[in-house]
Amino acid sequence: MKILMVCLGNICRSPLAQGIMEQKINKYDLNNTIVDSAGTADYHVGENPDPRAVNIAKKHGIDITKQRGRKFSPNDFKKFDKIYVMDHSNLSDISSLAEDGNYLEKVDLLLNSIFPDENRAVPDPYYGGKSGFENVYQLLDAACEQIAATLKQKQ
Repeated sequence: MKILMVCLGNICRSPLAQGIMEQKINKYDLNNTIVDSAGTADYHVGENPDPRAVNIAKKHGIDITKQRGRKFSPNDFKKFDKIYVMDHSNLSDISSLAEDGNYLEKVDLLLNSIFPDENRAVPDPYYGGKSGFENVYQLLDAACEQIAATLKQKQ
């Protein structure tokens, strides 16, 4: 299983989601699962994750310092089995790039894994201060835990 986490700039939510999911992959021994992240915008291509994201990840025993921002590519539809987006804007941006309607079946809002069919967005913590990053971490952790547990059951 190849999973892609997507947010706007690929410096806050999606790098955190990638790091958390990598931790869950190890926890559940999901050896055939890989995860990556990308952004719908190219503002931060090649940059490190936001220092606040790095710090909150580190607080929870996760190192995301080796990640670098990259922009989502239409080719990602071919490379990944599942694409989780953080909000409705990401969903719209990704959907507009789908050359094949079947690709849209791969895309879902991340929080639908814990709030099925509620289409909730992961809030952008960029302007939310320190507590914003902790709140986002908790949401991402719960969602990634559910995804990993489901993948383990299917093994």
